[in-house]
Amino acid sequence: MSKPDFNLLLTLDVLLAEGNVARAAERLRLSPSAMSRALARLRETTGDPLLVRASRGLVPTPRALELRETVSQLVQDTEAVLRPAGQPDLKSVERTFTLRTSEGFVENFGPPLIARVSDAAPGIRLSFVPKLDRESSALRDGTVDLETGVIGSGMGPEIRVQALFRDRFVGVVRAGHPLSRGTVTPARYAAGRHIGLSRRGMPHGPIDDALSELGLQRDIATTVGGFSTAVALARASELIASVPERHTGNLREGMHSFPLPFPAPEITVSLFWHPRFHADPVHRWLRSVVLEVCGQPR
Repeated sequence: MSKPDFNLLLTLDVLLAEGNVARAAERLRLSPSAMSRALARLRETTGDPLLVRASRGLVPTPRALELRETVSQLVQDTEAVLRPAGQPDLKSVERTFTLRTSEGFVENFGPPLIARVSDAAPGIRLSFVPKLDRESSALRDGTVDLETGVIGSGMGPEIRVQALFRDRFVGVVRAGHPLSRGTVTPARYAAGRHIGLSRRGMPHGPIDDALSELGLQRDIATTVGGFSTAVALARASELIASVPERHTGNLREGMHSFPLPFPAPEITVSLFWHPRFHADPVHRWLRSVVLEVCGQPR
């Protein structure tokens, strides 16, 4: 009996993760025909079709579902065994890291983070992609290396978490706005026209709950999906934006910011990554740089 080709484990892991021959081929940098041949070999080796056609795509067989977690863990363990144990020479590392972040993070923390990385490791590139939800699938499948944000219910239990900083919401208006003069009371704040913040278009949130306890209600003139958009709108209008202070420090330059005149909940912005990269020395170094840059008072 011939020995199995252990290279097929990686192919099987990617095929089961993607459920699509073309996408799996792209991830492994193979041609679709080569991936189809590899799938045929896997079917012969395991004695199971593994992926079968259903409607417009492929679905895993019960045997494939049974193997998925085991194969994934075997691949991760193999990568850990083959990964260099020593600290690499950062000056010679050529690597691209993808960071998924909320709107405003790049504008505020991107410049010092890129400068710090470029100085220590000129061959490392940072690719920033927008964070449109709180799901951890991108971390799990390896398309994202690091993520920042607030812990949500969609975050998988295996994801590693490191708190970066605590943040509080502040009000921000254009220079010369009526709220830039005198004391901002809850009544004055609520009487203005506001910019709501919501990815799903539903502006009611903790600020509205805090105002409601005082018998007040905001007039939400418009709703946007990100902090930088809210600040840009407030800069060019009479509208009031309420945004995280640390997260939008650079964005608010030249504007008038003020503490919210009522108790409002703080948030903890954290760094997330998948366990497969926890021991990776370059990944670990990058995490320390992000923590250092974001942890510095601004």
